[in-house]
Order: sequence, then C-alpha cells, then structure tokens
Amino acid sequence: MQGRSCFTRQFRKRNHMKLQQLRYIWEISRNELNVSATADSLYTSQPGISKQVRQLEQELGISIFSRNGKQLTEITDAGKLIIALAGEILGKTQNIRHIAQEYRDNKIGTLSIATTHTQARYVLPPVIRQFMQRYPAIKLNIHQGSPMQIAEEVSRGVVDMAIATEALDQFNNLVVLPCYEWSRCLLVKPEHPLTQLDEITLNDVASYPIVTYVAGFTGRSRIDQAFEKHHLHPQSALSAVDADVIKTYVRLGMGVGIVAQMAYDPVADGDLVALDASHLFGESITKIGLRRDLFFREFIFEFIRLFAPELTPEKIKQAISFREMPEINPVED
Repeated sequence: MQGRSCFTRQFRKRNHMKLQQLRYIWEISRNELNVSATADSLYTSQPGISKQVRQLEQELGISIFSRNGKQLTEITDAGKLIIALAGEILGKTQNIRHIAQEYRDNKIGTLSIATTHTQARYVLPPVIRQFMQRYPAIKLNIHQGSPMQIAEEVSRGVVDMAIATEALDQFNNLVVLPCYEWSRCLLVKPEHPLTQLDEITLNDVASYPIVTYVAGFTGRSRIDQAFEKHHLHPQSALSAVDADVIKTYVRLGMGVGIVAQMAYDPVADGDLVALDASHLFGESITKIGLRRDLFFREFIFEFIRLFAPELTPEKIKQAISFREMPEINPVED
C-alpha cells in the first residue's frame, strides 16, 4: 500500500498540465514565436511564460519549440500537432463557458464579429441597430480586416463569426453560408464621358485609369478576372480598402471608381454618378463563416437571421451537421 501511495503521488506530480500552459503555446504560435509580444497580449510577464512552457516541455518529454539560445526559432513537428490540439481544447473550454452562461441568462454575453470595411460601414449598421434593441445586454465586438485576416480569426476561435466575400472557403474547419448577392457600379464625375454612353463595355472602362479595391478585398478578384478574360490591362490609378477613399480620389478626377453598389449613397454621394456595372463584372456573394464546433447561443442565431433572413436555425444546424453545405438561395440586399 505504501508503494502504491508513493506511485500515486509521483503520478500526480508528473501530470499537472494546465490550460494556462496550453494558452501560452497557442498564443506564442499566433505571435510569430515572439514571447515578449505574447506576454503583452496576455498581460503577464515574459519570464513567467517561458517558465511555464519549459515546464510543459519537461512534463511531456519533448520540445515544442526549437531554440537558439533563449530565442524561439521554430515550432517542432511534434509541437505543431500539440499546438493544434491545444487550440481545439481552448475552443472547447470557451464553449463550456458559453453553455454555462446560456443556462444562466441567454440575453447576456458577448458576440464578436470579424468583417471587412464595406460590410461594417454599409451593410451591418441597420442589422446591429435591430440586434442591440433586442439584446441590449449583449456586448458586441466588431473586428475589421482583410478577408484572409478575418477568416483566420474565426478559424482560430478569436471571433464567433466572419462576414466576407472572399477567403472563407479556404479553411476546412469552417462552415460557410451564403447570405446575399451584390453587384458593382462605376463612379464618375457628372461630366465624365462614360455618362454619355447608352451601354458601357469593358473596353470603354479600360480606356481610363481605374480606382478600386486592393487585391483580396470586396471581390477585387472578380474585377481582375473580367479584364483578363478580355485581355485588357487598364491603368490602376489607386487601390484602397475603403470605398470612401475611392470616392475621394474619383472626386479629384484621378479615374473611374469601381465599388460595391451598396457603397453608393445617392444622398451623400450626390456629386458623383453611379453607372451600373453588373453586366461587366457579374455578381458576388457575401458569406458568413462559422466554426463547426461553435456553441450557438440564441442571440447568435438571431443575429444571423437579421443579417440573412433565409438562414434559419434549422438550415444552419443542417449545414454544420453535414460537411457539404446545403443549397440555400441567397436573398437580395
């Protein structure tokens, strides 16, 4: 019995892996192996993180990170697998908190959304207004970035959902739901020659400098593909992530603006002329990206319903249950 008690004490002493240690290695991997930046983001000390990582490696008997002196240089092969599992574990612990909160009060909590400037500026405001009227106690966080940045955030569980047109399909742990179709328009000054044409072609547009979104934003790839298909190479006068910046430079006469139709306000932008370009560049689809293991609280379903009425809780659950996305007809914006 004494020997067994001694073995039990040693076993317990050796096996004391902590969630905090898993969070440290996860965040280090997200901060490009910069322990100092990780310490700042977690409001703790660099020596404390380094100590905990060393203790975890000693317990596991392997190195998670390769080192040059005290500096971390890369993640080992074993470390990559361990960090991936750590991310899953941390995500599930967050779900445990959500479940507990759901049963305490389903009208209190936090909803984090990552999206692009176009969605945040032109599409989401009325949705957010309705949502906050129904759930005034919900804290809403909006993260803005490029489609790839926000897709990575939702994939890592940093946010609850991502709303974008591009990049979401590149992550296998996401279910991607189509929301609505949208098209583009050309923005020019009233005296611009394009306003005199009955039907505008890509050749007409390519005759002038172009002011539009940077690569990777707001369906820019669709614009490039349209010109390339017709072997056209228009001059790019300026690229921006913000439609308001594009409008500013169109007003300065730098070129023809190509923006999402939703970004044109007939009142605020009354000094510019919007010309339909749907026949030139086709339509794009805005989508919502969600982790398959997300714990869905009532208010998450409600936010999605307000943004895309066709996405009922039943359709969302069906999409998550099956790896293939069900056919859902997008609604017009």
